[in-house]
Amino acid sequence: MFVGREKELAELNRLYETDTFEMPVIYGRRRVGKTRLISEFIRGKRAIYVQARRTNAQANLRMLSDAIFAFSEGPSGGAFESFDDAFDALAQLSQAQRLVFVIDEYPYLAQSSPEISSLLQEKIDHVYKQSTKLKLVLCGSSLSFMEEQVLGYESPLYGRRTAQFKINPLDFFTAKHCWPQASETDAAVYYGITGGIPAYAEKIDSSLSLKQNIERLYLTPSGYLFEEPGNLLLQECRNPAQYDSIITAVASGKTRLNEIATTAKITESNTSTYLAKLSSLGIIRRELPFGESSNKRAIYCVDDSMFRFWYKFVPQSMGLIQNEMGDLAMKRIEPHIPEFMGAVFEKICSQYIYRLARLGKVPVMPIRMGRWWGSDPRTKSQEEIDIVFDDSDGNACFAECKWRNEQVGSDILDTLVFRSELFRYSKRHYMVFSKSGFTDACHTKAQAMDNVTLISFKDMVRE
Repeated sequence: MFVGREKELAELNRLYETDTFEMPVIYGRRRVGKTRLISEFIRGKRAIYVQARRTNAQANLRMLSDAIFAFSEGPSGGAFESFDDAFDALAQLSQAQRLVFVIDEYPYLAQSSPEISSLLQEKIDHVYKQSTKLKLVLCGSSLSFMEEQVLGYESPLYGRRTAQFKINPLDFFTAKHCWPQASETDAAVYYGITGGIPAYAEKIDSSLSLKQNIERLYLTPSGYLFEEPGNLLLQECRNPAQYDSIITAVASGKTRLNEIATTAKITESNTSTYLAKLSSLGIIRRELPFGESSNKRAIYCVDDSMFRFWYKFVPQSMGLIQNEMGDLAMKRIEPHIPEFMGAVFEKICSQYIYRLARLGKVPVMPIRMGRWWGSDPRTKSQEEIDIVFDDSDGNACFAECKWRNEQVGSDILDTLVFRSELFRYSKRHYMVFSKSGFTDACHTKAQAMDNVTLISFKDMVRE
């Protein structure tokens, strides 16, 4: 099932309809749906698709030659003598008619043949732009390579791209369409355990129960997600064991650089480098309290909820899983899923706020948004607010997100208002999100205040 990506697909089709050279660049982490988007885009079009491999230049040239000859009905088994010749053949094929030429996993090609970007630059400037209708699509999973070696200022290809698409995980409101048979709350948990990654989302069988899906994907040695974090680290990182140690430390509650380095037994300088890499992959997030700019307040958390679920539950259950007792592992995990869902629900609520903003239905435009934590000098205790956003004009909104089975009472609203008084804003609004609705007392207090919005999860999914 192809879900979402409507804007990206529409823009790619707009580029295709031009009679000039175009070079859209598509990048994003593995499994996020880049290749599926490209497949949808080239369906029914004159197109050549190649996927570079982690091999030598000659093998990649042979692969590219085979694809071009197959498209042009050239000699079977033929091969170009050089990439230069192959790119000249593309010019011939796209002079009179539009042609899409996709190089998927472009970083592999560039690593096998370091001069390839300079060669493409020359062809673009002196051939493709002048006399072709070629649509050259460069796609890659290495975010750092694509941002630095394709889009970056130092790249030979800098300034040649005509569009760029960073493909991110699906938000909850898009991803839930992958599970039409699931209940609203199960869909939220599915979003949490898959992180909105399409390749994982499509493995959910919504005709099965939530417990059955978790057991099938995570709690059996043959499960699709049982070894997925390790596999991704092997593909993306040179020292996967070091990265694993760092994620384990963060997942266990170590949030500051020195704590993470000490727990992982890695120097702080190396830990900082590894954390930056994990952040670029969307696995770890570096976070400052809302409104803060001092790096001394920075903490780290596991941002990818699939990774967070795995590191929270799978290692501790490894003995049971390896001995085919996934059902017993699930019994141990099940009581802790609401706790896991707390951060997932906060993310869903943030997405919902932006959805409302696009419709002009927010009390305050979310120019800045984040989470806040810090010390309250009035109580001399550490406090936090799930979501704070403001419009930079003196107006702010403070939000609390509760994923629990009981209704939210007026005490939660009172606490939110009390904590918001630590901030100086001319106008304040409050939003409270609840999985299970609100008590009558909470509704009464909200109505009396006249600057409160109460939003149940059922209302959110019906928007």
